[in-house]
Amino acid sequence: MANGLELEAQLVVTWDGDAIQIAASGTYLIVNFPSQRVLDKLTSGPPKNPNAPPKPKNAPKIDPLQQLNDLALRLGLVMDLRVAGKTHVTFGTGRSPKITINAVLGKIGSFFRGD
Repeated sequence: MANGLELEAQLVVTWDGDAIQIAASGTYLIVNFPSQRVLDKLTSGPPKNPNAPPKPKNAPKIDPLQQLNDLALRLGLVMDLRVAGKTHVTFGTGRSPKITINAVLGKIGSFFRGD
């Protein structure tokens, strides 16, 4: 596919009143969420339909983090996903995404906060 994608960008996206910062230089992309609450809200997906049929038990498991890592590798990009300026996950640097201790502690902490 592509040998490498070169980017130069600075963008602030406001989603539901929260500012998500996106910056890129060369093959490096940073997406910064202001808080764990914003990341959780964005990645929770649509509300579950109580009338929807159950998923089949033998349905293949799709790992969105792995899919994003594979895409970054194909495009020759490194994507750094941050929460409040701290790296949580890095995509495109190896066969699988690199999840940091900040991500683990942030997720655990979000269970105890009411925000």
